[in-house]
Amino acid sequence: MVQSTKVLDGGWGWAIVMASFMAQLLAYGSPQSVGVLYPEWLHAFQEGKGMTAWVGSLVAGVGLIASPVCSVCVDNFGARPVTIFSGVMVAGGLMLSAFAPNVQFLIFSYGIVVGLGCGLVYAATLTITCQYFDKRRGLALGIVTTGTSVGAFIYATAQNELIALYGLDGCLLIIGAVALNLMACAGFMRPLNMPGYYLKQKAALERNTEEKLFEKPALDDLKISSGSDTTTPEKNLMVKELLITIDAKDIQTEKKGSFMAGLAIMKVIKKKHQAYSKYMHSMHEILQDQAMVAICIAVFLFSLGAFPPVLFIEDVAQSQGLIEEVSVIPLVSIGAIATCVGKLVLGIMVDIRWINSIYLYAFTMYAGGVSLLLIPITKTYFGLQILAVVLGFFSGNWSLTSYITTNIVGLDRLTQAHGILMFFGGFGIMLGPPVVGWFFDYTQSYDLAFYFSGTCVLLGACILTLLTLPCWNRKHSEKNKPEVLYTSNCDKVASVA
Repeated sequence: MVQSTKVLDGGWGWAIVMASFMAQLLAYGSPQSVGVLYPEWLHAFQEGKGMTAWVGSLVAGVGLIASPVCSVCVDNFGARPVTIFSGVMVAGGLMLSAFAPNVQFLIFSYGIVVGLGCGLVYAATLTITCQYFDKRRGLALGIVTTGTSVGAFIYATAQNELIALYGLDGCLLIIGAVALNLMACAGFMRPLNMPGYYLKQKAALERNTEEKLFEKPALDDLKISSGSDTTTPEKNLMVKELLITIDAKDIQTEKKGSFMAGLAIMKVIKKKHQAYSKYMHSMHEILQDQAMVAICIAVFLFSLGAFPPVLFIEDVAQSQGLIEEVSVIPLVSIGAIATCVGKLVLGIMVDIRWINSIYLYAFTMYAGGVSLLLIPITKTYFGLQILAVVLGFFSGNWSLTSYITTNIVGLDRLTQAHGILMFFGGFGIMLGPPVVGWFFDYTQSYDLAFYFSGTCVLLGACILTLLTLPCWNRKHSEKNKPEVLYTSNCDKVASVA
């Protein structure tokens, strides 16, 4: 720990920040600009908009829903191996998508494989960044997570040009090859602490070596038997497997006998069960908080309604005859840059003492809902560009979620509560685009679909406003308010997941 504290907030940490920034840019560039690929898939496979929309919704939602599993992988194996493996997943999924014979295969290759790879990159980059920074953690996380928005801006234009030059298949192959650079980014992610899996392996190796040193060999083991390949009893193999699969300290004092090994197993199972029960009880207490339930509902409804424009806004412009093909700077790129600016501006605004973070989030939902309701009545491409800027800016409210969650549940339960919140957000992202696509398939118009999206966002804003009024839980808010302590102003500029 002495060596760890010396390298915090500087030094190699800035190399970690740049590597993590590039990792998120390479991983999320194509998924965040999937709206450019969506019209091409519609033309190539001739499927319904609802079915094709599953590709974009899964690639964005699967990573969020699987975030607890991704975090466990990072804790056990470390950020570097997980980033290398995610690079193989993202690059392999993109390259497989170039050979997709139908939308169903595309849902698996692009939606699930690339989505899980992005989730692993997200967990790995944030974890390694938090390990290297303390006082400047907010600034470091802000730089890292901006990589998704910058990637969306660059990839939207790049994919548009690659499709024009090499076609859809060639574009996906090139983008997949570029994604292999994720493994180069992983090379910079030098761990400060040894991951849990290696600690267990080391403990098992030391324990096994110690036993061999002090163990008296049996007479039968000294005899050379040419007809037998195994000279170790079965019980030794069983104990060796136990040493690798469970904590070595739980069987440190146990003997090799099968009865004692069985007691050790029961002891570990009981301990794991108690930890699981405690975790579930903590989650139950978190969901008992009215403000936490309100923000979960709001995030779900906002994700359900506000994410579809990222996927459909290019097709909206083409279907209404506002533009024949995707422009040089697509609407997706405009929205991505606005989202990047929104993250920083909203992060600065939430630092102002007289601004309530929950009501600021509700305001962004009101503004986003109104913008969604204006999309069907907008008849010019310039109008859609303005709405893309407004929606993108207020979609930067994702930077407020961790700060709001800390205000509600405190620092001790931040990880569990934020995981629950991301689950609701991922579920809404997965459902939003297919629902909007089904509305178009039945009505042959996006008007009713975006009226539905805008209504969902406004409904979520109203629920969040009503359930978090001071008259409900004034004592609870005053109790948790002093727990939010920041060491510098930059900590709150980009308070992200």
